[in-house]
Amino acid sequence: MALVVTVLVVQFAGSGVYFSRADRRLARIEHELDLIMAHLGLEDDDPRLQQAHELARAGRQIEAIKVYREATGAGLKEAKDAVDRMVA
Repeated sequence: MALVVTVLVVQFAGSGVYFSRADRRLARIEHELDLIMAHLGLEDDDPRLQQAHELARAGRQIEAIKVYREATGAGLKEAKDAVDRMVA
């Protein structure tokens, strides 16, 4: 799932003006998918994402961002936004 999201971000990255709009939309969709997965009791299979959650909750945001990027291939901003949502 994260790979598909990453591919979509990369496709929009070359279009300049549309990147920030696409980035916001992608973040919203990703958040909605997280809510759906939580509602259904589903978990992501990658243990690194669980590690990123634990690091974020422990206040170690920089490390959480690094682990999240390694697990998903996300860019820095996308990873930071995802980690911020983990602690919110």
